[in-house]
Amino acid sequence: MSEKIKVTVWNEYSDFQKEQAVASIYPEGMHKTIAAFLNKDAEITAGVSVIADEEQGLSEKVLDNTDVLIWWGHRLHGEVKDEFVKRVINRVQRGMGMVFLHSGHESKLFKGLMGTSGFLCWREADEKSRIWTVSPNHPIAQGVPEQFLLEREEMYGEPFGIPEPDEVVFISWFEGGNVFRSGVTFHREYGKIFYFQPGHETYPNYHNEHVQRVITNAVKWARPLLRVDSRSCPRVDALEKIGKL
Repeated sequence: MSEKIKVTVWNEYSDFQKEQAVASIYPEGMHKTIAAFLNKDAEITAGVSVIADEEQGLSEKVLDNTDVLIWWGHRLHGEVKDEFVKRVINRVQRGMGMVFLHSGHESKLFKGLMGTSGFLCWREADEKSRIWTVSPNHPIAQGVPEQFLLEREEMYGEPFGIPEPDEVVFISWFEGGNVFRSGVTFHREYGKIFYFQPGHETYPNYHNEHVQRVITNAVKWARPLLRVDSRSCPRVDALEKIGKL
């Protein structure tokens, strides 16, 4: 059996996530809920880190033991130190996989990797969201139905301030009429990146079997095929003889 995919689920886990409205759905935090369903897959071993940990949960030791980093942030984006953002970007460029969930589009890390604003419109109105699988042959869509319904989700709407995605895997429709490219992929040098919209903290959507399948598939898709040791620009010797004509 090949080595398991090592996943770290990072969550800011700020005080508002410990309030009753959130804790009643995710008693130990969304990060532990996500890690728990990932650990049910025989190919994955998942751990967690939070912003209160040493080096904000993004130490070299943590990243050395991470093939795919899953990111959930919301209210503390500005408190993540630039040095750690740069560290993670470097790791992605060298091959580490990256999965951004929900409000991760506002993070320094997402904007740094995208080179764009991450701008979108939003509305929290307990509305239904229907997620359509628009690239059914994509590995992240395997085992996911043509469409599925979330009874309540925060609306994110277009335009979405991202570069042109490599693939749009999912598009969401919301009860109020908006649509959103809710599952998109990117490559940054050696690293693969997936952004997935569902996951507002007061709705139980990380317990949804289809959402879990998407995230599990994304981890397998983003798994590094190659990781390089550094991103310096080396001087190299010629492979062939160099001579004048």
